[in-house]
Amino acid sequence: MTAQNAAAATATASSSGVQQKLFTWDEIFARAPQMAATMARYLDQLRVSARPATLRAYDDALRMFAGHITSVDPTCRSVAAIEHRHIEAHKIWMASRPGRNGRGRLSATTISHRLCLLRTFFERIIDWDYDDAPRRSPVYAGDFPARDEPLPKFLDDPTAAKSMAALAADANQRRRLMVELLARTGMRSGELAALESDAMVHIGDTYWLRIPVGKLHNDRYVPLHPVLVELITRWRATRPPSRSGRLVERDDGQPFDRRTIHRYVAAVAKRAGVGHVHPHQLRHTLATQAINRGMSLEAIAALLGHRSMRMTLTYARISDRTVADEYFRVTEAVETAYRDATPIPDDVDGPNMRRLAADHRRMLGNGHCTRPVALDCNFETICERCGFFETGPQFVEIIQRQRDHAAGNDQHDRVELFARLLDDIDNTS
Repeated sequence: MTAQNAAAATATASSSGVQQKLFTWDEIFARAPQMAATMARYLDQLRVSARPATLRAYDDALRMFAGHITSVDPTCRSVAAIEHRHIEAHKIWMASRPGRNGRGRLSATTISHRLCLLRTFFERIIDWDYDDAPRRSPVYAGDFPARDEPLPKFLDDPTAAKSMAALAADANQRRRLMVELLARTGMRSGELAALESDAMVHIGDTYWLRIPVGKLHNDRYVPLHPVLVELITRWRATRPPSRSGRLVERDDGQPFDRRTIHRYVAAVAKRAGVGHVHPHQLRHTLATQAINRGMSLEAIAALLGHRSMRMTLTYARISDRTVADEYFRVTEAVETAYRDATPIPDDVDGPNMRRLAADHRRMLGNGHCTRPVALDCNFETICERCGFFETGPQFVEIIQRQRDHAAGNDQHDRVELFARLLDDIDNTS
């Protein structure tokens, strides 16, 4: 790839709102031809196997990095000369950059993603024995900023029901079909736009929808709700002949873009009076509804086209029935204890209460229980987590043994518990 066909400008909004060019490959080739050639060679390899969006992401990450580093350090002219200090400088620079649409700053997620692309670039060219490769990757594990892991945004049952009622009354047949497909199959916007005219097939007693290869390079069949079967059948019978071979297409015959699909979903939500909704929320909503009603994680993963159960487990965090069942079982026991507890005598003042507590100090394996005798105990095996638990320096040796035993058995929660007890002893002794 030459400097000419690699040239690509990144536009960024200035304070005046005028679009300005940041870095181009032409500039980088002029300042550091060897570095630019190595990155261009790598991008050429990606062009053979990667999707366009992936290629653009790598192009942006490498161009931003090379443009910035060769600007602040003109002596760095090759990839082999890149050191960790350059990564540190680039991190600080990215953290100062404006975010999307010029508002705020780049998020930790964006910075982490770009660093991940850079690390992959370095690791691959090292494995591929590029002449211009560093001895080791200059991107360290500690360089990645801590990322939030927010739960997927979904519609609760009343809001979803309101949206679907408004959708059922939509007079625009094509829009209703598209939004119904998103809501009832959990497909992505890009997958919807790529559906072929003959995507609906009849296998056995069930109609299925073939969702083409998408984001994760895998195609799949999903069962079709009877409402969708009726909508697709009616649409194919009444629509104009398809010019693109797609199930749904724009009026000019071109495939739908994500932005238009987003507008369709937003229009339905606005008419339903449920606020702003984007297409991926419908996907999250279907997954949440499914897990709430007992659908297995494996089945949800197959429905959504997940390659890793880790992706599907995100939805388990939204509605963990085990946590809910355990919580309500415990709270019921606690409420019973509150109702049945023996009242503390009115004549027990502060000093006498402390005396009762001292009289009731019970020896535990690695400390004392200071719970007053007047208070019942409903816990038998979690003393170290109880607010009445008390320990001291005389128990350090046994706590250390318990910590080591927990570590040897990969019981990370217990290791953390005993380590905290030891820290508390050190801080108070």
